[in-house]
Amino acid sequence: MSKPVLGLVLGGVLGIFDGLSALVSAPHDPAIRAGIVGIVVGSTMKGILTGVIIGWFARRTQSLAAGIVFGLAVGLALAGCVSLIQKLAGQPPYYWQIMLPGGILGMIVGYATFTYGVPAPRLARPAQS
Repeated sequence: MSKPVLGLVLGGVLGIFDGLSALVSAPHDPAIRAGIVGIVVGSTMKGILTGVIIGWFARRTQSLAAGIVFGLAVGLALAGCVSLIQKLAGQPPYYWQIMLPGGILGMIVGYATFTYGVPAPRLARPAQS
């Protein structure tokens, strides 16, 4: 499987669990229980976007460490945007509860795309005369 496709699939699957982690991180908040479907759908979309971005990056570099750090940065950045949107909407911002799973998701996807993704085939360049 190519690196972007692997990132997309893995990001989507892990995004589901990222969203479901809201039930564990804020178990006594009735708004979380009432909106869990929206949270899971939003986290899945965030995971897919994270996976595609990391997969794109994975095709352009050969460094596993850079992939993991980039995955962490992308996961934290997108989760930070979600927290900011939540705060601007007047809801209590759950920074740690959103950003920690988002960062972990990014690191896992970064590691997996570099380790298990198939590199893009190299195209032969025509000979120059």
